[in-house]
Amino acid sequence: MSIDRRKFTRTLTQAAMAVPFTKSVLRAAGSSDDLRVYVGTYTRGESKGIHALRLERQSGELTSPKVAAETVSPSFLALHPNGRFLYAANEVGKFKGEAGGGVSAFAIGRRSGELTPLNDQLSGGGGPCHLVVDKTGRYVLVANYGGGSVSVLPIGEDGRLGKASAFVQHEGSSVNPRRQKGPHAHSINLSNDNRFAVVADLGMDKVMIYRFDADKGTLEPGEQPFVKTPAGGGPRHFAFHPNGRLAFSNLELTSEVASFVYRAGRGQLQVNMKVSTLPDGPVAGNSTAEVQVHPNGRYVYCSNRGHNSIAVFRLNQKTGGLRRVGNVPTGGEIPRNFGLDPSGAFLVAANQKSGNLVVFRINQETGLPEATGHSVEIPSPVCVKFL
Repeated sequence: MSIDRRKFTRTLTQAAMAVPFTKSVLRAAGSSDDLRVYVGTYTRGESKGIHALRLERQSGELTSPKVAAETVSPSFLALHPNGRFLYAANEVGKFKGEAGGGVSAFAIGRRSGELTPLNDQLSGGGGPCHLVVDKTGRYVLVANYGGGSVSVLPIGEDGRLGKASAFVQHEGSSVNPRRQKGPHAHSINLSNDNRFAVVADLGMDKVMIYRFDADKGTLEPGEQPFVKTPAGGGPRHFAFHPNGRLAFSNLELTSEVASFVYRAGRGQLQVNMKVSTLPDGPVAGNSTAEVQVHPNGRYVYCSNRGHNSIAVFRLNQKTGGLRRVGNVPTGGEIPRNFGLDPSGAFLVAANQKSGNLVVFRINQETGLPEATGHSVEIPSPVCVKFL
């Protein structure tokens, strides 16, 4: 399957990009059939921060994106369970004159979707690249790639962030001399019951397991403190299956996805299998970026940067076995994160290098994303989140 990006990329004019983000903009564009979409970016180039737009549920068409909030390199976003707040990981090594990165909090306008800055806090380490809000809505958990650490930031009733209630520094390395000389916490995710936090550490080839106390906002090593992943693989992102018994991590450095069996009561992981994300063997320069499970639990998706595709796997929900059923070109270069809408009808790929979002409708019988012909341009998109 191949896609000619020129056939469905609508070029945004400079005038359109310059339109200020106001409450009237999204209200005029939105309807009850629309999904609100927020996009995190890198601001090393033309982007100024977080972009907002809408996805029309029937056609898959995207509205023109607007800058919803100006903030430095909001590379990954997380939404509060109540839908009123958004949090961004500011992926920098120095934040507002202080060593380390930051996390910024925003209030979401109920009707407009406008983002109003609330406050920010230091993330506790350099290069925060992933964060999640716990299911009680009281804490943001952050993974610091550059610092090789994780932290927990309390959330007030008004959505504002407090200083860290927990901080853990990782120690260790692995076999890749260029990427694994030290720890690199690349993602942090919570189990379905909110009791355990798992951290994929690319630098150590380990998935760390912590007991998370949602009353105190603390992290303590689990009964099984970590599980080793294949040497040199570099676990990057992580996803729990809706059934709570399976989990998955993409191995960035070897272009693979590992599946795990998860014992929820004890917070234990066991590597089950691994499978390539590429159809014809290794591709020079390829690396994986994101892994997600379809809401129906039947399919797993992983993005390939270099091969520029989404790998699609059919899942055996009893055994955790994965079978690759196809690779779909993303219509751009270096697909970073992608978003699955809550219904599982659409996949939106964020192509970082080519600067475009591309919309696919998911075939519910095969699991394969199919091009809708709809896309928009956003500079250096990294993360896609649906409200």
